[in-house]
Amino acid sequence: MKNLVERVAQHLLEKGVSMAAAESCTGGWVSQAATAIPGSSRWFDCGFVTYSNHAKQQMLGVPAELIDTYGAVSEPVVVAMAEGALQRSLADITVSISGVAGPDGGTERKPVGTVWFAWAVRGSPTVSCLSYFSGDREEVRRQAVEQALEGIMAYLPH
Repeated sequence: MKNLVERVAQHLLEKGVSMAAAESCTGGWVSQAATAIPGSSRWFDCGFVTYSNHAKQQMLGVPAELIDTYGAVSEPVVVAMAEGALQRSLADITVSISGVAGPDGGTERKPVGTVWFAWAVRGSPTVSCLSYFSGDREEVRRQAVEQALEGIMAYLPH
């Protein structure tokens, strides 16, 4: 993970931009991984740990109607989370994550390991994707953090 974060840091520094994270199921792991690197204040602006639906609404401005209609683990909600983080930070790119890490909480439509992501970049359309991870709670969360960070490099304009 450290090598991946160092590559993200290098990429952001080369571009002269910063990132922020809006996290639900990862509980701040992206932010922790970023800030474990010395000098991260040059490229990491902030992290929002919005585990509850109330926090998503209050901290990121996610409309309650989106959560009520689609559920917290959904494309519309992660897009709103990423865009809300972009509006409420100084970052140039944000990533949002909402998923079912387990071992409980899965349903037939959203089994354990279901994770939605979105990346919002100032001046560009927001990109989202759905992934299904396997393993226990920690493994699902670790894989989600890795995909979130890889997306920072993939979706930041080159």
